[in-house]
Amino acid sequence: MEVHTSKEVNAVNGTNLRLKCTFSSSSPISQHLSVTWNFQPEDLGSHELVLYYLQEPYNLPAGRFKERVTWDGNIERNDVSIMIWNLQPTDNGTFTCQVKNPPDANGVIGEVRLRVVQKVHFSEIHFLAVAIVSACVLMIIVVTVVIICRHHRKKAQEKRIEVTGTELKEKESLKVREEKEDSPVED
Repeated sequence: MEVHTSKEVNAVNGTNLRLKCTFSSSSPISQHLSVTWNFQPEDLGSHELVLYYLQEPYNLPAGRFKERVTWDGNIERNDVSIMIWNLQPTDNGTFTCQVKNPPDANGVIGEVRLRVVQKVHFSEIHFLAVAIVSACVLMIIVVTVVIICRHHRKKAQEKRIEVTGTELKEKESLKVREEKEDSPVED
């Protein structure tokens, strides 16, 4: 018997969550197939039965999951999942999913560690989006700074050319004046 679950699941307080559990058996599915979902609180308190299945699901008459857990599986598709409604911080802990299909009754028990959080943390997609937007903004800033620097450099160069042109004109007119002063005056 092989049982497959997610290793760890995060969910937001007050939402509903499907705890997925699937199995594969070396024997054909029999009417004696049973599924046991248990819960171990984070504080390592005693195990609690969450749901038992034998030809049909049996919900608990009492306990923390009373009227909050429903069967959401499909035996023909090797799916023995459950739904937990209205998640609460006290639901933090480890859920185990054990499937027995006689004579295939031995195997690994599936475990899912549930963490109920108050709000959603950044996912990888959010992080990637923030990184891309930040890179774009940074590139726009760099391009803007380069354009402004080139513009100031061009203005400064034009001013130098203007000043140089003015200096040349002044030197030329000074030279012309000096030549006039040096030349003899005709009467």
